[in-house]
Amino acid sequence: MPKHYEHEYKEYVCRLVVEENKKVTELSRDLGIPVGTIKNWLAKYKDKDKEKWDKVRRKKHKDGEQPVFHTPTDYEEALKQRKKEIEILKEENEILKKAMHVFTKNQE
Repeated sequence: MPKHYEHEYKEYVCRLVVEENKKVTELSRDLGIPVGTIKNWLAKYKDKDKEKWDKVRRKKHKDGEQPVFHTPTDYEEALKQRKKEIEILKEENEILKKAMHVFTKNQE
C-alpha cells in the first residue's frame, strides 16, 4: 500500500533539492522515499504547477493547521531578519535612554 505524504512535506523535499542542492539519491536514502517518487514531486514542482501547489496549501491551511517544514535557507533568512530587528531595537533603546537622561536632568 503506498504511503501518503502531506503536501507541505512534498514541497519541503522539493525545496531541499532545488534550493539546497541536495541530491535526489541522498534524500531518497535518508528519508526512505523512492527516487521515482521524489522525481515525480520535483517534476510537478518545477513545472510551475505553483497554482496547484498553492491551492492545495491554501485548502489544507483552511481545514486545519499543518506542520510547516523549513529548509536551512529559511532559517538563515529568519536569523538575518531577527538580527536586523535587534539592531533597530538597540538603536531605539539608546534613543530612549538619552531622552530619559535629558528629562531627568531638567527636573533637578
